[in-house]
Amino acid sequence: MSSPSKAGGGVVNLGFARIDSARRERCGRPEVIFGEGKSAEEVTRIAGVIHEREGHVLATRLSPAQADVVRAQFPEALYHERARCLTLGTPPQNRHAHPVGILCAGTSDLPVSEEAAITLQAFGRTVERIHDVGVAGIHRLLAEIDRVRACSVLIVVAGMEGALPSAVAGLVEIPVIAVPTSVGYGASFGGLTALLGMVNSCANGVTVTNIDNGFGAACAADAILRLTERSDS
Repeated sequence: MSSPSKAGGGVVNLGFARIDSARRERCGRPEVIFGEGKSAEEVTRIAGVIHEREGHVLATRLSPAQADVVRAQFPEALYHERARCLTLGTPPQNRHAHPVGILCAGTSDLPVSEEAAITLQAFGRTVERIHDVGVAGIHRLLAEIDRVRACSVLIVVAGMEGALPSAVAGLVEIPVIAVPTSVGYGASFGGLTALLGMVNSCANGVTVTNIDNGFGAACAADAILRLTERSDS
């Protein structure tokens, strides 16, 4: 097995992958491994390099079989099966108290909401999980409204018709990031119905990610909080 070589511009070249070792300096977050389409051995080698440099690794969209291979090399790694994420090492500690609320409409949306939650925790963020508060039983959301309003940013995950972010955004003054999921009956079109419902939200200022993109929502929430923390300093 060849050893990694360093290239210019903060790149570690493994031959099959070029690891962006300067991403934290540019973006505030280190390189994250997208596991889908990679072999377990490739994920393991990339994880080793990032762990050595950063002390913490986040890999997303990992199958249980891939995770087993990584954990054979790094027994301390944790596999979060519902989120399909693997974490290794100690995440950074954030001194700011800005919790991110992650709301999901139903239990079927948990894989996406948990991807967002695990990602944020890997970035050192505090997460408030508020599950199963879809609009089919709006009293469930209203019962949690104090917890919702105590957060600094909200990620709202829903499938079906995607109505939950609109309902939430009409009740709060904080940023709302909506995540459509591919959960739903026949006319949900793999999440397209929820996506279009969120994009056409009647509540002002709702931001929408791609279908099932809990990771992207977490990165957006982290970026919003970084701006807040600049003014706190």
